[in-house]
Amino acid sequence: MKHAIFRGEGRIEIAEAPLPCAPAGEVLLRVLACSLCGSDLRPLRNGWPVTPGHEIVGRVDQPGHARHGQRCLVYIPVWCGHCALCRGGHTHLCENATDLMGWQRAGGYAEAVTVPEQCLLPVPDDVPTHLAPLLLDTLGTAAHGVRLAQGLVRPGPALVLGAGPIGLGALIVLQQMGFDPVEVFDPNGFRRGVAGELGGVPLAAVDPKARYPLVLECSGKDAARQAALEAVAARGVVIQLGEADAWQVLETKAIRRKDFFYARSFYFPVGEYEANVALLRAARPQCERLVDARVPLAGLEVLFGEFARGERLKPQLSLEVPPSALAGATR
Repeated sequence: MKHAIFRGEGRIEIAEAPLPCAPAGEVLLRVLACSLCGSDLRPLRNGWPVTPGHEIVGRVDQPGHARHGQRCLVYIPVWCGHCALCRGGHTHLCENATDLMGWQRAGGYAEAVTVPEQCLLPVPDDVPTHLAPLLLDTLGTAAHGVRLAQGLVRPGPALVLGAGPIGLGALIVLQQMGFDPVEVFDPNGFRRGVAGELGGVPLAAVDPKARYPLVLECSGKDAARQAALEAVAARGVVIQLGEADAWQVLETKAIRRKDFFYARSFYFPVGEYEANVALLRAARPQCERLVDARVPLAGLEVLFGEFARGERLKPQLSLEVPPSALAGATR
């Protein structure tokens, strides 16, 4: 099979490898699509020991297995099902999940991958393959974050900092959950414009005097975290979705002189999957706007370059159709 090797410094090599053999408790998944994620820019820069790609949808190729022939998404944490957190429904926080698909284990920038059975999420027939990966990081992580906030703040105004894939997913989720208006800031004018297309209120800058009952930090940048802590209203909620290796915030008077809540959404529990499917169904036109390029393995390096420069929203590797028929070919 063909798979991508991330060599570092933006270089991706497409190589041949033996088809993996699924051990007991796992299945072989023929990859149909794998969406690009901002966190994949780290392997792109630094290289990676295994094939990356963690927003995977594929078809089970395991004759005799109950899910043979089914389209399934891949749940990223390899959860155990028997620790206290798993038993409590918090599968994304599994105490024994040392491996993440596409990080410690080989991921979806390949023609096939082996997947633990408990990490298979069946895709309903009415959800098209190219939209299915949005149910993971883009909608799933954002929706879990908003659900964490719902016990503390009622639907109303909200601020989203960062209009990358997670930020635009957060905008869609907030709208579906009744928040309005949703203001969105991103220094990238293209992404701000898309936020406006999706019904958000694009901001060229955040008013330093404005205060919001709910703020979602979706960029992983220090400036956004600083702004989020200052912009949240007294007794409001900040949800951190963005990731970074390290961060530093200056505790200003605007942060120190108020009570507020701060929560982190890492991923989502398996039990929220059906609710996330309902979100996608309700917001399908907006979700279609996010998937703005689909390329074969040979186009992955060029696509990653466009994505890293902020020229794409939520593009994906697509192995579902012949390369000549793919939409949104890279420039």
